[in-house]
Amino acid sequence: MSYVYTTQPPDVQGFAAIADPTRRQIIALLAERDRTVKEISAQFEVSRPAISKHLRILRQAGLVTETKKGRERFQHFEGSALQPVADWVKRYEAFWSNRLANLNSIVEDES
Repeated sequence: MSYVYTTQPPDVQGFAAIADPTRRQIIALLAERDRTVKEISAQFEVSRPAISKHLRILRQAGLVTETKKGRERFQHFEGSALQPVADWVKRYEAFWSNRLANLNSIVEDES
């Protein structure tokens, strides 16, 4: 069995969705608990339609789902959707561990 390694992330849409700091903050809020758009909007200085647009992008990437309970629509974070991102980043963990070990050796040698 052979493997093809690529430098391209597995899901560009997922990476693009978390690239925006507002969307990362929304994810952090939803990781705590499900919230309505109104509750989420109250945490930001941008307009409610802007938050709705961010949520739409997160839903399209599979990072957020919406559930209707009565008259309210709750947003829910789908943490498992970040697994492809985590897997891609993990591939570079050994690289950074080696770099940090080398830096540590240099610092210790100079001390």
